[in-house]
Amino acid sequence: MDTLSQILDDIHLSGGEFRYVQAGAPWGYAFRTEGRAGFHLVLSGTAWLYLSEEEPIRLEPGDMAVIMNGRDHALMHERVESLPDALPDLVPGIQGHNRDLLRVGGNGSLTNALSARFRFDADLGRPLLAALPPVFVMRGISESPPDWLRVGLDFLALEGIGRPGHQAIINRLVGILFIECVRDYVEGLPEGTNNWLRALRDPALSPVLAAIHQDPAHPWTVPELASIACLSRSAFADRFGAVMGRPPLSYLAEHRMRLALWQLRHTQQPVCRIAEMVGYGSETAFSQAFKRIYGSSPSRYRQQRENDSTDSGISTPADAAPTAGQAG
Repeated sequence: MDTLSQILDDIHLSGGEFRYVQAGAPWGYAFRTEGRAGFHLVLSGTAWLYLSEEEPIRLEPGDMAVIMNGRDHALMHERVESLPDALPDLVPGIQGHNRDLLRVGGNGSLTNALSARFRFDADLGRPLLAALPPVFVMRGISESPPDWLRVGLDFLALEGIGRPGHQAIINRLVGILFIECVRDYVEGLPEGTNNWLRALRDPALSPVLAAIHQDPAHPWTVPELASIACLSRSAFADRFGAVMGRPPLSYLAEHRMRLALWQLRHTQQPVCRIAEMVGYGSETAFSQAFKRIYGSSPSRYRQQRENDSTDSGISTPADAAPTAGQAG
């Protein structure tokens, strides 16, 4: 499996929701993501995208904007100095996969768009999220739609609400749109860019990342990873550190802990089994490593998560952990 596919499998895209929107000027609406990722594909007309602390972005016909970090944002028919205090929230109109066109705004010039949001696991997606900008835009993809977009939009238009497997279909279609945006962004990275995404295009590092993500329980060593990269041990370690910002075994350890966190949150696997799944020879060694990062033992962490389900006022160790985040 190629590296990007493996990474995207890890982050568990789910809960896809979408709606076609027709906005007549003057118009404006908020898009409160509730921690999810979102994207907006402008089919005709124009729109201005507002994300706090970022310059407004003008979207032309065929442009798709992707906001992966779960930040609330807004769209307007024109550029303004400051957003109105109270904008209607588009999200309630997206919920439930209603295929009817959602009309907003006045009677002026029209903008037609497809807006969507989806959930993902923020912990497992952390390397990807950290390497992406707050918002990235694919320009002009619907002027002469590539096959993947044309087929995807046609499928969205035809997909029957309430049919068996409907949510799985929507998740995959939304995932396809997102994956294509990430691919486009990665392919456009300039030479000399040193970050996790650049490693996906590195002929030496990409197969190493794929191996780590495909089999995190394997007892990887630097010489073994260097052989996959077809580099000497020292050359591999230097190259990995320069691009990734950390030694290879540190990256492996961080990834294992992210996987363990997901298992503790979403499964009832016993701690000893989770330790084995993420490459630790004993439950004790795993518990000690987990506690160093998250501040409590795996069992205690799981118990606190269970308590949180009935008392939202209780925080968990992950709230303050440097490598943990809130799942979307």
